[in-house]
Amino acid sequence: MTILHLRRARTSLVLDARGPGLPRVVHWGGDVGDLDDEGLRQLTDATVPPVVPSSFDEPAVLSLLPEPSAGWSGRPGLAGHRDGRDWSTAFRLDGLDVDQPADAPARVVVRASDPAAGLALTIELTLDRRGLLTIRHRLRNDGDGAYELRELTPVLPVPAVATELLDLTGRWCRERSPQRHPWQHGAWVREGRHGRTGHDATLLLVAGTPGFGFGHGEVWAVHTAWSGDHVTFAERRPTGESTLGGGELLAPGEIRLGPGESYDTPLLYAVWSDAGLDGLSDVLHSHLRARPGHPRSPRPVTLNVWEAVYFDHDLDRLRALADRAAQIGVERFVLDDGWFRGRRDDTAGLGDWYVDEGVWPDGLQPLIDHVTGQGLQFGLWVEPEMVNPDSDLFRAHRDWLLAVPGRLPPAWRNQQALDLGRPEAYDYVLERLDALLSDHRGISYLKWDQNRDLTEAGHHGRPGVHGQTAAVYRLLDELRGRHPGVEIESCSSGGARVDLAILARTDRVWASDCNDALERLAIQRWTGLLLPPELIGTHIGPERSHTTHRVHDLGFRAATALFGHHGIEWDIASISAAEQAELAAWVALHKRLRPLLHAGRVVRVDHPDPAVWAHGVVAGDKTQAVYAVARLATSVTQVPGAVRLPGLDPDRRYRVRPAADVPAPATIDRSTPIWLATGVTLTGAALARVGVQVPALHPEQSLILEVDTVD
Repeated sequence: MTILHLRRARTSLVLDARGPGLPRVVHWGGDVGDLDDEGLRQLTDATVPPVVPSSFDEPAVLSLLPEPSAGWSGRPGLAGHRDGRDWSTAFRLDGLDVDQPADAPARVVVRASDPAAGLALTIELTLDRRGLLTIRHRLRNDGDGAYELRELTPVLPVPAVATELLDLTGRWCRERSPQRHPWQHGAWVREGRHGRTGHDATLLLVAGTPGFGFGHGEVWAVHTAWSGDHVTFAERRPTGESTLGGGELLAPGEIRLGPGESYDTPLLYAVWSDAGLDGLSDVLHSHLRARPGHPRSPRPVTLNVWEAVYFDHDLDRLRALADRAAQIGVERFVLDDGWFRGRRDDTAGLGDWYVDEGVWPDGLQPLIDHVTGQGLQFGLWVEPEMVNPDSDLFRAHRDWLLAVPGRLPPAWRNQQALDLGRPEAYDYVLERLDALLSDHRGISYLKWDQNRDLTEAGHHGRPGVHGQTAAVYRLLDELRGRHPGVEIESCSSGGARVDLAILARTDRVWASDCNDALERLAIQRWTGLLLPPELIGTHIGPERSHTTHRVHDLGFRAATALFGHHGIEWDIASISAAEQAELAAWVALHKRLRPLLHAGRVVRVDHPDPAVWAHGVVAGDKTQAVYAVARLATSVTQVPGAVRLPGLDPDRRYRVRPAADVPAPATIDRSTPIWLATGVTLTGAALARVGVQVPALHPEQSLILEVDTVD
């Protein structure tokens, strides 16, 4: 065979496919240069580990699918059996398909088999033009009898210089909390057993050089693109190997392959950067923005009326909200929970997807017509995967539940899950949603919610999470095929279903049910590690947060919501004239900056004071930028250090000034920095290396800085 070098955007993947077994990953990371065949051979030979005492007689090498038969004693890439047999494999390479066009992604397909175990393996690797690597395995049962698959996970090596790990955890209303620690011997395994991505999902599992930050350090990261149970892990062996990997987390008996049947792993996304965490985000954001289905139109400023009316639906009140929304500059109006039969609170009605005639005697069309008549888009909340026991659907079709025979899973928010793996349940939900969109003129958006974990998720007596996840994907794909103009938001108790597989079928995510601006700063910062701003719903909530009861002024709430898919979740019909004017000014500022915010490069500042956070977005041509500087709490020092503004062209001159069309934040200093009155003009190098001193903001205040070139 040969040694392959996939090379794109300063990233290299070198595979040694000379042996009879599966290819070995020689290198994944920074570009190793334009090596000829002899150079690749020497690089490969130079990385073969030595034979040491009390070890195998031949060097054990790490292949694309780690196998005990090749001397691997860490987490196996494949686990399964055929009635107790064929539990260990020794795949042999059958062939390679290599495609490396100059102006397109590089692609390698590895074909291998183990005739003794009756298994065939296909591994597909793609390195796109931005340096993003994706890996997927396909396992086919070529033997007699069923093969029970327990695990199939792509794995990649990471060099020993990566000594720290970073990932995310969280809970409802506190998603995306970072955790960081040294990478020691053993396995750091993050398993999600929620039947959905989970509030505690890693998003990215990052390994990096000591002290890596947003703008510095060499980092490697993986993301498991799957919306059901999944595993992502980092392992460091005493024998010297370090690996990152991930895939679907399978329950016993969940995947049983009959003769000729196959299983595909979720895509594992892998990305390397020598520019810290922001470098990872650059690659991922660019990849997502280049997708054919990525939203292209300006992201509408959205009013969701949940925190304004909850379940109290009244046509006149909702019309008044729509009128006020239009005056403020809102572009999309979303009617949330409570519009369907029997839904007067969260204990009843889920599954009965018919407009409640008692609340809406003339249906939803009068409200839709009023909203669209104001020039706004109309959206509607649905939760199609769930059912309340107090519903006509549950009473008629209790057998449609995702449950083990003879008992129900523990109740969660008074609801159970429909088994969409059942054709009759799937067909019912598809028919109801299709009819809802077909029978109403003007519904252009669905807020698609999913408010519980899948616990004891049984399908005909067997585990059902895999089938449920695949069915949800099919449902979304079919609905979008029938209604291509309808956008869909992924909401799952807030941010419990955020991954690149669900985002292949939706247009944004609801990052959290928490609209507390202080909490949201962190939630949005770390959600943005994976997703660009235009895919993250960021709304201005009421003065007092209904989840934390913390109180913030409008400026802090609006500055926090500015950097994303902007919106409002507040009873704007009851606000004062002054609040309405200020809110309209913030909406106008977002619209003015929207082309930059939703296309530029995200940068986050490594500031030495933990009470000061700063982040921004820089235009692709580096002609303009916008930054936010937030004071989270009081500082140990009286005056925090200057805030550096990264990402600009070091040789250009820029004018920096506070955003003039919104009120200035409150400060505690007796004299503000002199440059704030007129702005300051400095080179990009000076702004990145020296920065600017900002005023002494009160805790929980933000300052918005606009930056433009002057030459």
